[in-house]
Amino acid sequence: MEARPDVEPFEAARPRLMRLAYRMLGSLAEAEDAVQDAWLRWRRGGADVADPTAWLVRTTSRLCLDRLRAAKTQREAYRGPWLPEPLIEELSVDPVERAEDVSVAFLLALERLSPLERAVFLLHDVFDEDYEAVAATLGRTEPAVRQLAARARAHVAEARPRFAVSQEAAAKLAAAFMDAAARNDVEALRGLLAEDAVMVTDGGGKRKASLRPLVGRDDILALLKGLAWRSPEVWPDTYRAVRINGYPGLIVEAPDGPMTIAFEPTEDGRLAGIYLMRNPDKLRGLLG
Repeated sequence: MEARPDVEPFEAARPRLMRLAYRMLGSLAEAEDAVQDAWLRWRRGGADVADPTAWLVRTTSRLCLDRLRAAKTQREAYRGPWLPEPLIEELSVDPVERAEDVSVAFLLALERLSPLERAVFLLHDVFDEDYEAVAATLGRTEPAVRQLAARARAHVAEARPRFAVSQEAAAKLAAAFMDAAARNDVEALRGLLAEDAVMVTDGGGKRKASLRPLVGRDDILALLKGLAWRSPEVWPDTYRAVRINGYPGLIVEAPDGPMTIAFEPTEDGRLAGIYLMRNPDKLRGLLG
């Protein structure tokens, strides 16, 4: 009778595998699928593995790389800006992830890397795998891996935010934005936005959203004014405060369905980024 590997090593490694896969793929659903595929491979061939965690990390990394390469054409054809699927946590729960490693800005920076650069950077710089282990995982030489890591590091050096704003202050900032937007109070909105703020809306071609990122306070204000003119009830006054990718966030019941908004605060209490998720494919958890 063929030996079956123990389930315990996989269950012990599952949280680490999910964190890795989510950062690689930017999608909780795809991350779960990749980890499930790793489980199936573990069941078939893990009985004689000397280091289960290393084997599972290697297998999950390769599965994610395959998915990223297969999705390249699909990502290029994506309608409008792409945002990662929101990672939603209740405010009452201690954060599972370090905010700087799941922030929208950080995941968008990873999205600009090649699949191999992303894998090397995450395995070495985020998950503390040594270069020798990363090289073995990806089937590359150690010098090549070091070069990929240096290139990736340069691209994401500025993407990890420093969260110097308390949770209470951040929640007040999010509520102030919603209140000012609902009232179409342009001056109040101007005071809340950093001069170089960005606003990204992801509708995925399924719901109305801006087809380009809005860059700069004036660009954002122009869109908000236009929205208020076309649809005065676009910003409902009922919402639920949560944490989204480590940012202060809201789940909003918009007239055409739920959406999430993540707010990236600055140290001086303004908004550096506003990220709206409207794509229903990425909000399945809210849609039931």
